[in-house]
This record gives sequence, C-alpha cells and structure tokens, in this order.
Amino acid sequence: MKTCGEVLVEILESYGIDTVFGIPGVHTVELYRGLPNTAIRHITPRHEQGAGFMADGYARASGRPAACFIISGPGMTNILTAMGQAYSDSIPMLVISSVNTTNELGMGEGRLHELPDQSAMVRGVSVFSHRLLRAAELPSVIARAFAVFDSARPGPVHIELPLDVITAPADELSRTAHRTRSRPGPDPEAIARAAELLRGARAPFVVLGGGTADAAEAARALVERLGAPTALTINAKGVLPPDHPLSLGSMLPLPPILAALQAADVVLAVGTELGETDTLLFDSALALTGKLIRIDIEAEQLTRNALPEIAICSDAGAALLALHAALDTARAPTEAPGQLRAAADAELREDYRRHGRFLDAVAEALPGVVIAGDSTQPVYGGNLTYAPAGPRSWFNSSTGYGTLGYGLPAAFGAKLARPDAPVVALIGDGGIQFTLPELATAAELGLPVPILLWNNQGYGEIKQYMADRDIPQIGVDIYTPDFQTIAKGFGCHALKVESFAQLAEALRTAVRADRPTVIEIDDAAVRGWS
Repeated sequence: MKTCGEVLVEILESYGIDTVFGIPGVHTVELYRGLPNTAIRHITPRHEQGAGFMADGYARASGRPAACFIISGPGMTNILTAMGQAYSDSIPMLVISSVNTTNELGMGEGRLHELPDQSAMVRGVSVFSHRLLRAAELPSVIARAFAVFDSARPGPVHIELPLDVITAPADELSRTAHRTRSRPGPDPEAIARAAELLRGARAPFVVLGGGTADAAEAARALVERLGAPTALTINAKGVLPPDHPLSLGSMLPLPPILAALQAADVVLAVGTELGETDTLLFDSALALTGKLIRIDIEAEQLTRNALPEIAICSDAGAALLALHAALDTARAPTEAPGQLRAAADAELREDYRRHGRFLDAVAEALPGVVIAGDSTQPVYGGNLTYAPAGPRSWFNSSTGYGTLGYGLPAAFGAKLARPDAPVVALIGDGGIQFTLPELATAAELGLPVPILLWNNQGYGEIKQYMADRDIPQIGVDIYTPDFQTIAKGFGCHALKVESFAQLAEALRTAVRADRPTVIEIDDAAVRGWS
C-alpha cells in the first residue's frame, strides 16, 4: 500500500514536474520514499531560500514550474523571501511542505518545528496556501495549483501535509493530471471598443509588461499594425527584438520617453502592473493624460495604479491577437521612435552607459545568453540599457520584491531548466554573500555557469543612494572577503578579468567548463576598459 507521500510524487510527475529542489529533514523524508519510482530529478541546495530562488530561475527561464520540498518551521521561514520575490513577479512555484500532525496543530506544546499557524504565515506570499487534512484531497488540490499556473496570474502555491497525512494510505488515489491549459479570452465588445479608440488615436503609445513574455509574436504583430512607439518593462525585455524600429527599449523613466507617454492620447498597457518596478518611476507617480486601455489576466490588476478607459481581463496573447484582427489595416508610425531612443540615450548616466557596454560585451561573447541578475549596480544599468535577443533572457531581483542574493541560485535554476543555453549569473560582492554556499550546489551538479561577480567593495548602489541624499554612509562599506579563494574552496573555477577581451575569453571558456566559474570584475577598473 502506497502512502500519500509516495502518491504525491507520482501525481507531480503526471503534471510534468521534472525537478524538485529541497533539503531532506525528519519531517519530509516520507516525501522522498517514492522519488526513485519517478523520473523526477532532486536538487539539494544549501539553504531553503536557495531552493526557492532556483525554482524561480527555473520558471523564468522556461515558463514551467518546479517544485520545492520544504520542512516545517525553519524550512518554511527560510523560503518565504524567495516566495515573496516570485509572488511579486508572478512566477509559478509549487512549494510542498510538512507540518506537525493534525492533533498537534495549534496546541503550542513545544513540538519540533512548531509554529502557531504555518499556513497562515505563508498566505501573504502565495496565491493560496492549503493544509491537506485528508489524503483524499490530494488530487484536487494539486489540480487547483496547476489551474493557477495554467490559467490565471501565476505565483507560488503552498501545500502543507501534516505528518500523519503524509504516511496515510493513498494507493486508491488517481494519478491522472487534470490540467485546464485554458486562459481567459477577451470580451469581443471590449476588443471592438479598444480597436475603435486605437483607430482614432492621434498619438498612440504601447507599454508591454511581463505578461507578454509568451506572446512575443502577437505583441510584435499588433505593435506593427498600430505603428506605435512601444516601451518594454524589465520583465518584457526581448518581447520585441533589440533592433525593432518601434521599440523604445526599457527606458520609460527617462524624460523623452516619459514625455511621449504622457503626451499620448491613447495608451495600450498589456500585462503590466504599471507600478514603480515596472515603470522605474520611484520618485513620482505615473501620470497619463490620454485614455488608457489595459489588458491583464487578473481582474483586480486592471484598476491598480492607473484607472483605464477600457479594461480587458484576458490572457495577453489572446487579447493581442483579437485586437490585431479588429484593426484590419496598418497605420504609419505616428512618432519617430529612433529619435526618441536617441534622445533618451543622451539622458543616461555615464555609469549606466558603462554597464550597457559591459552587458553588450557579454551578449556578444555568448549569443542567446540568459542573464539572471541580482540587485547590483550593473543590473540597474542594464534594466535601462540592455536589450536581449528574446524573452525570458533577462530577469533579476530588482523588480518586485527587490531581494539580495537572488542572482546566484536563480542562474543555477535557469541552467537546469535550459541546459543548452548559455546562462550567466550577475551579482555583486554584497549580494553574493547572502547565498554564497549555493556555489557548492552548482559545483556538485557540474553546472557550467559563469558567475560575473561585480566587486565594488560594499553595497555600492545603496552607498550612492545615501550620498545623493546627503545621508551618512553607514553600514555600506563592508569587509570584502577573498572571493577567489572562497570560490575554489567550494569547488569552482575562479579568475579576475581586466579587459573586455579577457572577459569574452573567460565567458567562452566558462560555458564549456565542468563546473561554475567565478569571474571577478573590479567596478573601478571597468571604467578604463576598452
């Protein structure tokens, strides 16, 4: 007779889960009993936060969710930050945890890993958190999780199993996947109204968000039919190719682009929160004078940050295709996007230009590269300047939740999801110290991931922020360890580079290596690179 824990992994396999990130503990070992009977690969990170960040990177790079097996109590508190990052950026992630036995819940008897209400704690960073009280509930709860991943605005889902439920008999449960794989389509009347508004627009403007990551072809077709200048949020990078004549890149907060947006008489915003980490307008609210058309898969999101003239609750791809069909004739461009981009480029800070040149050199050395970044200076510059060749190729933790330590494990998760693509981690010397032990995980797996370690001897971005506001620079000049020795101690290759030529050679060598390579870059030295 198989237990609920054994049947669980069989159900996960039927839904296409091929990777589980987790650290076995006394409260989760029964989830591992059935793993050898499946083709699911288990990855052991060195911290549960690393497990969550790896699952996040896996999903962002591939569009597919991974699972995490997490022990009750400290395991769950450890992964909460990673779940918060995924929740903020609408990233699918299935977190399976244990919890104390049903008769012990809420008793406060000092049991191992006991919390007053673990599920309630997790609800703030998940689409839903469900406590399984009977083994018979398992198939329907897993189906509900995948309904979120397949058909709604995705995010982390948490399912917790009391210890007595994990071991309960469950052989009779169905292992069949029940997937919806159907997202909501647009209301025809709303599409007709939107098309009419866009047809009559004098100066239309388009903003594409992360919700269009899997609808690049439809987005491009509509933009070209509208002839409208188009801005991409950070999570939409690559939806339009870098050289697309209508693309304004991700320079929305720069004055020339912002002025064009504010002067537009009709703005079409697709799959974006229009929040500060989408618009990068941290010091002021987004002010629109024109009429706004919003498309989003989540109804509530349609009214946040900016109220629309027309709201369309729909999958981005379906709505874009419907709008394209309703706009049966193409129109000539109403703006000169190339001139707008040039004007915006002239407004860039010199350090951001330097970051852009650095990232362009990475892309030139590794065509088709996927860059997983942290909250570090070249990432902030790249958010404005870098233009990847395709979607799901640039993501970082400066969006949404804004955590540190994300870039390293997220890159490893991305490489596991896309083993044939070159994947690079971009992280600062401060951020890497949050999740440094995950180097051992990647070395153990033999992942050929170049780790670009941007070393500015402290929390450089925050130091600059404090200096700009005349705030005493306290707590930002931290001790800088010897990363070369540390990396080698974790079983990685390590070197320093001092020119673009050395960087290109190091990157090409690293993606062919048998383990990760830490490539250390001195922030001050880059200014003199040629």
